Amino acid sequence: MNITHRPVLLAEAVTALVSGPLITSPAASKNLLLIDGTFGRGGHTQALLARLPANARMISFDKDLDAIAVAEKIKDSRLRIVHDSFAQMDQYAGLESVDGILLDLGISSPQVDEAHRGFSFRKDGPLDMRMNTDLGLTAAEWLEQASQEDITHVIKTYGEERFAFQIAKAIVAKREEGLSPKTTLQLAGLVAGVVRTREVGQDPATRTFQALRIYINRELEDLELGLKAALNLLKPGARLAVISFHSLEDRIVKQFLQSHAKVEVPRGLPVRDRDLPQSALEIIGRVKPSDEEVRENPRARSAIMRVAEKRTGVSA
Repeated sequence: MNITHRPVLLAEAVTALVSGPLITSPAASKNLLLIDGTFGRGGHTQALLARLPANARMISFDKDLDAIAVAEKIKDSRLRIVHDSFAQMDQYAGLESVDGILLDLGISSPQVDEAHRGFSFRKDGPLDMRMNTDLGLTAAEWLEQASQEDITHVIKTYGEERFAFQIAKAIVAKREEGLSPKTTLQLAGLVAGVVRTREVGQDPATRTFQALRIYINRELEDLELGLKAALNLLKPGARLAVISFHSLEDRIVKQFLQSHAKVEVPRGLPVRDRDLPQSALEIIGRVKPSDEEVRENPRARSAIMRVAEKRTGVSA
């Protein structure tokens, strides 16, 4: 299959999952089940399938109908494709016990590169930004009805944009003129007219587009739900690997893993180590792309993968 999307941290993610004790142990179940939370264009899914035995199973989720169409072309009886968010993975029958989960966050290259999806501030197209085009408001529709306060909040919170108020004010002013942005270049041009300074090499619209995409697709809410679902589904000894691409995502992942990797004891309480309840997770490590990968794929430069393993003897 021709995969236009170049998966980030491909070898590292596959190694992190298949080197876990459940998969490497001779006594491990031969009926392995792994989940790829975001199929994308199938790079991670197919690499994992290549390392799994013939009787293993893989379930890949994706909200994007274009990704589902690509996934359905894979001829491998071990693979099941689900058109849904990974946030809902614990709602599916037969997923009560999983041997490994990969969550590759953010968006795929085709989503950015295909102008009609509305994710790119460099290519003109309808201002859509929905990953699942069957559901919800487009970015243009939301901007047409949201208050200036709400627009400011979204751009500041999800884009960490210091000019959020000025951008929101400009959007509302255009709307009042009957010129609410309907295309990507209209919005990018509007933002560029407000944001006069920006980091070297970064387009003025970068943070605004990120913020709208995250908000329209409920990405951070889905991430929080997905992490909780993963913890419930993983068998003791199974691993979770999460690849994030910006600080908002990584902060949620880091805090979640840390909160389940330590046991909080009230200060001053006299307890011995053997009396403490066992934490649910053990943090295995944190991985960033190599210099070589970043040179070959600049979109990998901000990626961070965090890996944790569910402790044995711990139930969900």
